[in-house]
Amino acid sequence: MLHLRKRDGTDYPESQRWWIFTILMFVGGYFGAFTYTIRGGVFCNAQTANFVLFAMAAGDAHWGKALYYLIPMSAYFLGAFLSEAARTSDRWRLPTQWETVLVAVEMAAVFVLGLLPETAPFQISQVAINFICSMQYNTFRAAEGVPMATTFCTNHLRQTGIACCMALRTRERQYVRRSLCHLGMLAVFVLGGVLSTVLCRWIQGKAIWVALIPLAWVLADLLWADLKTESGAPGAL
Repeated sequence: MLHLRKRDGTDYPESQRWWIFTILMFVGGYFGAFTYTIRGGVFCNAQTANFVLFAMAAGDAHWGKALYYLIPMSAYFLGAFLSEAARTSDRWRLPTQWETVLVAVEMAAVFVLGLLPETAPFQISQVAINFICSMQYNTFRAAEGVPMATTFCTNHLRQTGIACCMALRTRERQYVRRSLCHLGMLAVFVLGGVLSTVLCRWIQGKAIWVALIPLAWVLADLLWADLKTESGAPGAL
């Protein structure tokens, strides 16, 4: 029998629970600080900066540099494309949902990145994290009915502003709770970045392996839900 967690009388699958998104947000901050601190001084969680740098390079007629930015942008595109294809496919069936498979894939990529020597080209880590962040962003879309992003902060900051405005206007507690939820997401993102920065200065590239701990926690919970409490849930692959 399908068993889903409830919030405000509505059923949500395990992969949409707030705490799952909180952990993934922490990991997103961890990845961002990792690539910026020791992997080329770039942020790989989103692509806005790459588009700006691409435009600036093109404006300066630095065509080689401009073309370089197509690499991370293409990796992000490919991550979104493949995750959407897998998420919506009806050509195969697995005992787990796509969200669970994605976390396992992400952990495998993180493990391989930790094996790279410090002399390896930065682009390997950058492209890999672009790819997995894109898949994570496209896969985990809403936490208990609230649209969410797990790899960057802009939407959470925007949603916090909206919720605060609505809370002052309507005096309804639901908007206060929502603003606190988004502020919490921002806080754990920053916490992930702080921890990553400290560990990167200390153990260099091996620091990426620390992200396996929260990801393993998420994977174990999602596997348990897929195989025990939510077996037969709609949307399972």
